[in-house]
Amino acid sequence: MNGIDYIAQILKQEGVEWISCFPSNPLISAVARVGIRPVAFRHERGAVMAADGYSRISDRQKFGVCAVQSQAGAENAMGGIAQAFADNIPILVFLGGNNLDRLSVKPNFTAARSYEGWVKQVEAIYTPNQVGDVMRRAFHALRNGTPGPVVVELIADVCAQEVPEAARTYKSPKIHRQVPEASAVEEAAAALIGARRPVIWAGQGVMFSGGTDALRELAELIAAPVFCTMPGKSAFDERHPLALGAGSGTTTGPANEWLTGSDVMLALGTSLTRSPYAQKITPGKIIIHNTNNPDELNKDEAADIGLVGDTKLTIQALIACIKAQTGGKGVGDRSRTQAEVAAAKAEWMAKWTPALTDDSEPISYYRVIQALNDTLDPENSIVTHDAGAPRDTIVPFYTATTPHSYVGWGKTTHLGFGIPLIIGAKMAQPGKFCMNLMGDGAFGMSGTDIETAARSGAAITTVLLNNSAMATYSGPTQGTIGKEAREEYGVSTMQGDYAQIAEGMGAVGLRVTKAAELGPALRQARKLNAEGRTVLIDVKANVEDRRSRF
Repeated sequence: MNGIDYIAQILKQEGVEWISCFPSNPLISAVARVGIRPVAFRHERGAVMAADGYSRISDRQKFGVCAVQSQAGAENAMGGIAQAFADNIPILVFLGGNNLDRLSVKPNFTAARSYEGWVKQVEAIYTPNQVGDVMRRAFHALRNGTPGPVVVELIADVCAQEVPEAARTYKSPKIHRQVPEASAVEEAAAALIGARRPVIWAGQGVMFSGGTDALRELAELIAAPVFCTMPGKSAFDERHPLALGAGSGTTTGPANEWLTGSDVMLALGTSLTRSPYAQKITPGKIIIHNTNNPDELNKDEAADIGLVGDTKLTIQALIACIKAQTGGKGVGDRSRTQAEVAAAKAEWMAKWTPALTDDSEPISYYRVIQALNDTLDPENSIVTHDAGAPRDTIVPFYTATTPHSYVGWGKTTHLGFGIPLIIGAKMAQPGKFCMNLMGDGAFGMSGTDIETAARSGAAITTVLLNNSAMATYSGPTQGTIGKEAREEYGVSTMQGDYAQIAEGMGAVGLRVTKAAELGPALRQARKLNAEGRTVLIDVKANVEDRRSRF
């Protein structure tokens, strides 16, 4: 058994059911021989992003796996890997490698050297008897500590050699979770009990740890409303009366009110990274920071109390400590807090309801988002956004319910991420309606993977906001692209009949020009997806410049 076949056997042992790939890697045929399905994408970046989407839905119970070729393949994959690294997503990427004697010869690409700083862990296989050890370290890194991409470079002539039988001793590494120090938990509990106006800031670590039910219990116990970060959106049911909603650079009115007016903030399962795609933390509050990575404490925000450990175990420890200190009753006036949240939401929504119910043409982004809320079954749907205006408009207004009913992403924001991400999500949850909202600019980056979805049977729906413009760079909010470039040379202007393009790639293309057509189109898409057909809904949209910013 050579190194490639041994890796395939290990992946089978680990329960891997499919891998994304493009275009060539010896592992592709090897996994097929052991019953693991390879799915070819149209670009290495898309293959990596699909693995990312699969991992985001799987909460470190399963992992997206990707295989690409050496040289250009390893280079092209770096964009998707950078996105996973920024967002702390555990994926396993196999790169084809050069022969051992060519590693240091220009222009040959050496990932083990070049990927440093882009990934959680990268190793190359330099001898056949290393294979099992490298794979054990890889799966340990995927399961433990801070999540992130793990890369294995397959040195071509080494991995083609026989693995000695004595070296075929792979043992699957287990998950190891830690709990914060008891004294830190007691200090945090005391701060929450004594808080005048506490707020909970929930990141995606809540979901990765399986802590959503515990989060709800804690919020109710201390009468603290919950704000979710963009990656953490859906960690707390936004229909709950303590839900403040979620935020990227945009957010809800209630979230802004509590983030600015709170005196104690409990940050759970989050890095608290400062970013244009995150809400700011105002000074003058006590910050209790939970993360499984001690390097994230005091990185961007000063932590008054640090809780290093698994988020679910941390929440459970806080609940036990608060109950012990309050005779099991908890603290705060939950009814009053819920009434305050409801009043703040009503005030904010009164300003935005006209946009959400606007039936004018071209169709407003917000009218599309309202149609999603009105039409989809949230418990049986997975919705994501793409970068730019779709993200900024949907994050505050789409109602997320169960974990991963919405997938938010983006500390670095790779345009076109939505299509491959939602394909990966569909592979993880094939029974759910999986939809991404994107603009026509994003389609140019990954639109050909509509064909991947159609060919593979991963039937997804794409709602494309077709306004012939990159809305983030047009109109009053155009950022650094001024009218000279836009008006004289047409920068940020584009065109396409995307429904027709989708039809040419084996999908079903639907066109929507009126608001009244949105609901029927979404229902038709859901029916077609259930029949195994991929759908693109081409919506004639406006250039939307309204944003819920504060």
